[in-house]
Amino acid sequence: MVQQGTIVSLARGQYRLREQLGGSAYGTVWRADASGGGVAIKLVNTAQMARAPAELRRHWIDAARAEQGFLARLAPWDGRHIVRLLDSGGHDGLPAMALELLDGDLAGHLEAERAAGRAPGALQALDWIAQVNQALAKVHAAGFRYLDLKPANLLLERRTASLKLADFGTSRALQEPPTHSYAGTAAWQAPEQFFPDAHGGYLSDPRSDYFSLGALLYWLVCGRKLRYGAACGQAYAAHGRAGAGVLRHAHGGVPPTLHPDEAAGFAQAFGSTGAQASALLQAMLAPTAQGRPAHALEISRRLASLRAGIERDRWRRDA
Repeated sequence: MVQQGTIVSLARGQYRLREQLGGSAYGTVWRADASGGGVAIKLVNTAQMARAPAELRRHWIDAARAEQGFLARLAPWDGRHIVRLLDSGGHDGLPAMALELLDGDLAGHLEAERAAGRAPGALQALDWIAQVNQALAKVHAAGFRYLDLKPANLLLERRTASLKLADFGTSRALQEPPTHSYAGTAAWQAPEQFFPDAHGGYLSDPRSDYFSLGALLYWLVCGRKLRYGAACGQAYAAHGRAGAGVLRHAHGGVPPTLHPDEAAGFAQAFGSTGAQASALLQAMLAPTAQGRPAHALEISRRLASLRAGIERDRWRRDA
């Protein structure tokens, strides 16, 4: 049984578990002591494993191994906005990893900041989105769709005020069939991830991640989830995967992904560059993948142009 004080032995060293930091259906994350300082140890969730059917157990183990493999293949310079793998191996016959220990996730950080009246400005939001976009570009270049972008999967390094993408257990290889089983978190998913096709599958590609990036941008700037995402999250909480059908029936199809008042409120935060900001958000939140930016470079250029416009406005005001 994994508990406080358990020793986890991996390829490069031993780690004593101190406290559980978090977890998901398939994994748990612990703060641990090592000879070089603190690390985060990620283990397969054995309590959930004991209750899960054999097929799901195999899927979780495969997901953990895929995450290990992806992080191990990253070159040192690729890890700027992706959590860094320090060690790996197995514990109790299941995959285990030692990861760099960061300062909490973006969800918890912003909850504390907003409670103290310190909401991030538009420039900070754009900087963070640019960092996450860089991380997604590396994930896609490595041959994966990430499929679970949300504030809880973004870890903060306070020293540099930068974000790092974590938790790759939901990712799907691009070489696998584009239609797959349900994956991700309902409140942050693209429509093609939440609403199944006629055969009950979910058709995704890298542009599905760009929808989630747009939802994250809206959340950072406006301080709340999209109504579309909130509705999907509530439907899933109440009905599981059948919630997609409930929403379709209630709206006569897929609900609007961005309402006019949401676009207007978002634009207002950007002043004279509001129309440009709104156009970018609407492109990222297009209801179908075909309407979204084709690749991370396009998003990067549009973010840089928007940032430059904000800085020009600031310079003119201060001149």
